[in-house]
Amino acid sequence: MSKTIFITGAGTGLGRGAALGLAKAGHRVIATTEITAQKTDLLEEAKKQEVKMDVFKLDITNPRDVAQINDYDFDIFVANAAINEGGPLGEVPMDRFRALFEVNVFATLETVQIAARKFVEKGNGKIIFMSSMAGISATPYVGPYTATKHAIEGIAQTLKAEMDEFGVQVATINPGAYATGFNDRSAEEKWKWFNEETHFTRKEDMKKQEEALNDQFDPADMISKMIDIIPADHHKFRTVHPKETEEQLKKTEQARWDMEI
Repeated sequence: MSKTIFITGAGTGLGRGAALGLAKAGHRVIATTEITAQKTDLLEEAKKQEVKMDVFKLDITNPRDVAQINDYDFDIFVANAAINEGGPLGEVPMDRFRALFEVNVFATLETVQIAARKFVEKGNGKIIFMSSMAGISATPYVGPYTATKHAIEGIAQTLKAEMDEFGVQVATINPGAYATGFNDRSAEEKWKWFNEETHFTRKEDMKKQEEALNDQFDPADMISKMIDIIPADHHKFRTVHPKETEEQLKKTEQARWDMEI
């Protein structure tokens, strides 16, 4: 059955791929992008792929942009927009840490609240938070992003319990490490402020951690999973993909019970 799906942050990466794929699968997609240049690019790609979708610029930190959500009716809201920066938590500049929370947590919840009110009025609907494996794991030097996604996990689980009585579904999708460029850009950002002469974190430790970027998964696999899960009427509250990441995270959670200091 065809659904109307509203997705934020569809200008790049997994969100862009899922928006195009969902439209191709016959769903009505309302895809929003952070900046106007991304809107133009996405519309051109949609035309090239011969799919129709509504596309407009929506910076989720801009109140005027966010107000536009009220103009649309939809069945599913995908809170996908996010930014990512790395850096050691003991030294990350607080303006950068706050910036991630502003987008990934505060602005995200603000958009979700608009969708929630719409769905409560209708008596049905589904909210999907694009979380991450970082919402469950804790990787050194990925702390700022990890903290925001841990917050999203708490928000999603709480919201699910609160929205059940209104007939509104809430779920998360937690991708592993996919080669969209998102993680690579995050790793680069910390070098704009890090100074090995004044910071105590060892540069070589962060460089070693970055080697994991050489072993990321093919985004097409995750996009295919999103196209299946987003419009589905029933699925797990949390969808972790790929399977090896799910198994890894289950071990991580279990290990925390035995962790000592």
